[in-house]
Amino acid sequence: MSEITSLLQAAGTGNRQAADQAFALLYADLQRLARSRMRRSGSLTMLDTTALVHESWLRFQGAGAGDAAFADKQHFMGYAARVMHAVVVDFVRARRAAKHGGDVEHVTLNTAIGDAAHAYDDEILRVDEAMQELAVADRRLHDVVELRYFGGLAEAEIAAILGVTERTVQRDWQKARLFLSSALAK
Repeated sequence: MSEITSLLQAAGTGNRQAADQAFALLYADLQRLARSRMRRSGSLTMLDTTALVHESWLRFQGAGAGDAAFADKQHFMGYAARVMHAVVVDFVRARRAAKHGGDVEHVTLNTAIGDAAHAYDDEILRVDEAMQELAVADRRLHDVVELRYFGGLAEAEIAAILGVTERTVQRDWQKARLFLSSALAK
């Protein structure tokens, strides 16, 4: 058993020090995951990779997920991908809510930048709604998209996390892409 797996399992029993050590050891991997996620979100989310990693870690700790047991690093990274996706969606929703009645007066020097940000916000929310529809229709297809697209994991990693073959992951990816394409075309 690797050191990270041992730390994750100890963290699952509530050992806060083990959780912090696991975070420190996985920080570079979490940064890579965040960079992958941010590439897909675009630069208009106003989050950077460090903020995304730290906000995800705070949510992980605050939601009691620090008491969850992870079989290995791959399972933890899959969970981290889901948390990062939720952080980006929540950030966009909060920004949209602030736009419609926030207490701060916003001054935009270039309206084209603001328009582009809001158009991209709509796209992120539409993708999230389509993902929710996919989760209802077929949870495994949803998980494949979340781990591959939002988490940046390879097919072999996804197959290990979901307990299926790589070929099944490939077929699921194709099905999910068709479903999402149809859902987003509405």
